[in-house]
Parts: sequence; structure tokens; C-alpha cells
Amino acid sequence: MPAPKVVVPADRLRSFVTALFTGAGVGADHAETITDVLTWASLRGVDSHGASRVPRYLELLDSGEANRAPGLRIESTTAAVAVVDADRAPGPVALSLAAGEAVNRARAGGAGVVAVRRTVHTGAIGYYTSKIAEQSLVGIAFVAGMPNMAYPGIKGIAVATSPLSIAVPAPGHAPALLDMATAGIALGRIAQFRNGGEPLPEGTAATADGVPTTDPNLAKLPLPLGGVKGAGMSLVFELLTSVLVGAPILSPFHSGDPAGRVHRQNALIIALDPAAFGGGAEFGPAVAETLDTLKGLTRADENEEIHYPGERSAAVAAHRAANGIPVAAKVWAELQVAAEKLGVPAPA
Repeated sequence: MPAPKVVVPADRLRSFVTALFTGAGVGADHAETITDVLTWASLRGVDSHGASRVPRYLELLDSGEANRAPGLRIESTTAAVAVVDADRAPGPVALSLAAGEAVNRARAGGAGVVAVRRTVHTGAIGYYTSKIAEQSLVGIAFVAGMPNMAYPGIKGIAVATSPLSIAVPAPGHAPALLDMATAGIALGRIAQFRNGGEPLPEGTAATADGVPTTDPNLAKLPLPLGGVKGAGMSLVFELLTSVLVGAPILSPFHSGDPAGRVHRQNALIIALDPAAFGGGAEFGPAVAETLDTLKGLTRADENEEIHYPGERSAAVAAHRAANGIPVAAKVWAELQVAAEKLGVPAPA
């Protein structure tokens, strides 16, 4: 039976994690940005991308794979499009910059499209699209990462569990927020099942040899969501992020060159201003009406409420903000070890 989770008040967890990153040599602003993204995920119940990621981020910083003091640079040749060269900045730092840049360009011209090149683990990308939706704009994002997932017909690792997120503002409602991986399960979720001592759902993961398994201790490869559908999405995300900005990941990874195995990710973030499509004032209320219509349809089970994407996680966030964030005992122990190493006091 898994050990009980440690429940930590959100503000204390936020302060603790920020202190860990500053203790690791990250500048105060960047440390707060990284913490914001990870805490957002923990608040919304996306525990695989929340506090459980802190030890891995510290490893990336310690190894030099993530840059403590990146020289981020914005390159642009047109009003609507830009590329952020991240210089191996942690993903939350690079993608937060890109999301802000996309919003500015969408405000000026109706659409902003910003690519991110050479970053390190983007975190939960729903954070960035949600921030765009908070500005009454539509946010779209997808990421290309290191190959870590199977592909139909190929033995072993082939493509990445690259995620997609879309956030649409809805007045009076939590934004409609789609945030999904192209895998049946994310690697972070496999670790979460492993930490909790629970079996994986059927058909979501395989051993290194490609044999499907529900044992999280044997699972090494996520399987694509919907087979060829998830695999195909992952491949085109690589084309529209990595290849588009001259920073391919898949080909170098499989080339045999050790440099191709160095951890890195690329991303594309899009902000759309509904006003540019002719119905800015009407868009928000129409979105809200659409969501209300969906929730008002005849239920298959009267005891089961209808939810739109993002609604459940928004409710979880409200609950955890008020009552504390549950952290797996194993993760909490790892954070305590990191705190001792960095000389950071841990909350009681």
C-alpha cells in the first residue's frame, strides 16, 4: 500500500520550490516563473508535471543540460511571427516569454505565432495557453520533444510523446482547456503510477522491447494515443516546430551521433484575437453558450455531470488552493533531500 501523501499549503509549496531553484543558482525571476508553471500543474491535479518534476529540473540544471543564466534572444522577420532562441533555458522560462510575445503580436495584428528553439522540458503546456486565454485571446501550443514513444511497426523508441494544448476563453466559466499528450499516457504519469504502486491502464505502455505491460516498473515506452493517430500527430509536431526552425530532434536522435541524444525541446505557441475574425464582442458569450448547451444535453447517466475540457481541473485547482496540494511521499522525500543539499529550509 502506498505511503500517505503529504498535503502542503499552496503558498508554502510555491515558496519552497522557488527557494530550491534559487538555491540551485537560478535567478529570482526565472525561479519564480518555473515555480509558477509547476505549481499551476500541481494545483490542477496534473501531478505528473507539478512538484514531482522539481528533482528532474534540478538534475538538468546541475548537469548543465538546462542553462541557469540563458541568453534568450527573439528573432523576427515579420510582424506576426517570431522565434525565441532559448539558449537551453528551462522550458517555463522560454515558453512564458514566447506566450507573452505571441499575445503582443496578436494584439497588434490579430495573430501571433512564436516558435521556441533549444529549450529544456516545457512543463505542462496548458499553462501557457491558459495565460493567453486570460487575455481574452485563443491560445494554441504544441511541443516536440526527445523520442521516447513507440511508433506502429517500429521496434523500440521512435517518436516523442509531444503534447498539444488549446485554450478558449469563456466569460463566466473556466476556459475550455484541451491539454493532451500524443501518447496514451505521459512518462511523468508512468512515474506517478510507479510512485503510487498502482498498475497502469491497459494499452498505454510497453516494455523496452515493445511488449505491452501494466507494470509501471517494467514500462519504458508510452504507446501512441489511438495508434497511428497519436503517432502521426507527434511526427507532424516535430515537422512544425523542430524542423521549421532549423533545430530537428528526431533525425539527430536516431543518427548515432551522441550529440543527437542531448536533451532538448522545441515549441510553437499561437495567440489569436477573436476581434480579428469579425466577431470579437460576440465570441466570448457564444463560447459560453456553447459550453452551457453541451452541459445541458440529456445525460446517459443522470448521476454523472457533463464536463467540458479543463472544467474538472479548474475545480481541482480551487479545492487545492483552499485545502493544500497533495504531494506523493516519495516526491516529498526527494524534495527534502534536495533542500538539505542546497541548504534550503523545508516547510513543516
